[in-house]
Amino acid sequence: MKLSRPVSWFLLAFGVWSWIIWVTFVKNLVKDSSGLAFDHGHPTAYFWVHLLLAVVSFVLGTVIGGIGLRGLRALRRMS
Repeated sequence: MKLSRPVSWFLLAFGVWSWIIWVTFVKNLVKDSSGLAFDHGHPTAYFWVHLLLAVVSFVLGTVIGGIGLRGLRALRRMS
């Protein structure tokens, strides 16, 4: 399967965007002082669920960005 240049760039941008957003989210989650993420210094279910969401998003962002990067490299070799 061949990916077009715009699709490859979109997938790569999605991967980068995913990492930027979720790294910021995890930093804010760890610094949470509202009592949602931590109860007397111990992680709550809210913390674990959102950390799991972030990890899954990191993995998906990496895979999708990698597909976009491979598409761009393949297009470069063809030209």
